[in-house]
Amino acid sequence: MQQLRRNRRLRTNDAIRSLVRENTITPHDFLVPIFVVEGKNLKEEIASMPGYYRYSLDTLKIEIKELWSLGLKSVLLFVKVSDALKDNKGTEALNPDGLMQRAVKTVKETVPEMLVMTDVALDPFSSYGHDGIVENGYIINDETCKVLAEMSLSHAQAGADFVAPSDMMDGRILAMRELLEKENFKNTGIMSYSAKYASAFYGPFRDALDSAPGFGDKKTYQMDFANRDEAIKETLMDIDEGADIVMVKPGLCYLDIVRDIKDAVDVPVAVYQVSGEYAMVKAAAEKGWLDHNAVMLEQVTAIKRAGAQIIASYFAKDVVKLLGN
Repeated sequence: MQQLRRNRRLRTNDAIRSLVRENTITPHDFLVPIFVVEGKNLKEEIASMPGYYRYSLDTLKIEIKELWSLGLKSVLLFVKVSDALKDNKGTEALNPDGLMQRAVKTVKETVPEMLVMTDVALDPFSSYGHDGIVENGYIINDETCKVLAEMSLSHAQAGADFVAPSDMMDGRILAMRELLEKENFKNTGIMSYSAKYASAFYGPFRDALDSAPGFGDKKTYQMDFANRDEAIKETLMDIDEGADIVMVKPGLCYLDIVRDIKDAVDVPVAVYQVSGEYAMVKAAAEKGWLDHNAVMLEQVTAIKRAGAQIIASYFAKDVVKLLGN
């Protein structure tokens, strides 16, 4: 029988490959994580995340302007606070003049159109390095949810467009949504880390914020990485409680989860390509073991192909600059 169908015809050259490509990366795909620190004129490189930095508020302005000029229109803020401000109740997280609140205002004053999302969790503010209040060696849930809701309200009052709870406490989305509604912040969105796994890929991030747990681990609240069906249950519950966007974290090892959730929900799905994933590519590229740009682009494309509409990635600037060239 004569060969009539030849799939390689659609791979003949770059023009036809581009024409039939199913997924294309653009600046609009990215949410850019930003680390903020107290001080002046600071741009501190994070040792375990080469090419990534902590910014003081004055240098944050410069970074925000550059992101906007590259077409990157959304940021996710994290803050590094001093040990002197940490306690077991996250008191500093509720300070209306705290670093996070000032960072939100700084971004909005610099580029008012920039979409600002804020991290909501207690670990950067906790003397124990955990995402919740600790009592007798256990992270207690409901009392933590109350603080997270107040934290979200404080961020909304500072001007945040979305709050992004990364804590994995049960019921925190409902607590946050109800308080935001009560205080007339009806348009403040919630991007929930709905399927956040207890992963070994978070190490460099904890270096960036000095937020490693002071005892034990986070397996009593973050999900078991052996589980798949549980992710759907967690995500559907968050949507029922008022989440506008749901997230899977980490990225590459969890693309099956991304696809499952994408098929199960009718809200946007985000993925966080985490610090360990970033650091591995950087380290291997420094050794000359792989092509940095090729692997970077392949990875973010795989995340989008799996179903993510939003990619939180430390590679965002690198990818956009590469595409621009």
